[in-house]
Amino acid sequence: MIVWLNGAAGAGKCAVAGELVELLPGSTVFDPSLVGSQLRDLLPRERAAEVVDCRDLAAWRRLLVETAAVLLSEVPGPLVTPMTLLRQEHRDEIFGALASRRVPVRHFLLDAEETILRARLAARAAPGTRPEDDERARGEMAAYRAARAWLATDAHTVDTTELTPRRTAEQIAKAVHDGAGTCDIVQTPEPTAETVAAGVLLFDDQDRVLLVDPTYKPGWEFPGGVVEAGEPPARAGVREVAEELGLRLAEEPRLLVVDWEPPAPPAYGGLRLLFDGGRLTPDVVDGLLLPGAELRGWRFVGEEEAAGLLPPVRLARLRWALRAREWGRPLNLEAGVPVGSGPAG
Repeated sequence: MIVWLNGAAGAGKCAVAGELVELLPGSTVFDPSLVGSQLRDLLPRERAAEVVDCRDLAAWRRLLVETAAVLLSEVPGPLVTPMTLLRQEHRDEIFGALASRRVPVRHFLLDAEETILRARLAARAAPGTRPEDDERARGEMAAYRAARAWLATDAHTVDTTELTPRRTAEQIAKAVHDGAGTCDIVQTPEPTAETVAAGVLLFDDQDRVLLVDPTYKPGWEFPGGVVEAGEPPARAGVREVAEELGLRLAEEPRLLVVDWEPPAPPAYGGLRLLFDGGRLTPDVVDGLLLPGAELRGWRFVGEEEAAGLLPPVRLARLRWALRAREWGRPLNLEAGVPVGSGPAG
């Protein structure tokens, strides 16, 4: 198990972590910033100079997860992890990857009044602090204010305004014992080879397409998932739509695109199929249900809005799927680009 201590700079995460390991038997402090410093040392000098925040490095996020999983095999108790995560997509990627390794996470937010946070930062600032350091602290505070809404719904909040680190740790230890802070994330096993995945495009009465927001990986996605062994892909899409949205399609959907996704380590790639699930009536839309451990939201979007939500590979797949739907015939893609016979004139 990981007890993740989140919060703005000045919230006291490291001090609380030091106290908490004395209260949780067998626990160990795991500071992901050490992974970041080592990664900086390994990067070429020019690349390291470009990195403002290691949290923005996909390599850091992967190394964090792998290091935590390996460390848990060497120590008897939970890892206490003091690390600020203010971008929800980073939270999804890291916590989702931990869930895929069967590592449960307890998420705690150490909160305090902003005036208190600023006073703590000022008190610990070294003499001769550079103006750019002050500017960075102000930027982090603004980022924390922006992230506060989703953090409050995702984590168990502990107000540290009038608490010492010891008293804060005591509250968290009790909350851990009571089961608070549990992140119920779907445990999707990491693939060990190429996979086949089936997605289903569902449309509203304005022909906007439905996207879902997974809790276990960053970015928006189409309803769907990995095809199980021996399962027909179209039926897999029907099954996934029922599991994710509580919607049972009356018939197997029509194929729009087959896209070969090349391997890009650590991902293995594979075949990605998109099907046309048809247009949903308003009463069906009103009845959509989301499994909280897997999806946090859904929305209908036009092609232009989808460009701001989907990563490039999924956006290309969507755009060709919409063309295939318009032309009335499926398309064969490789890495999001049509191959074989060209588009109909």
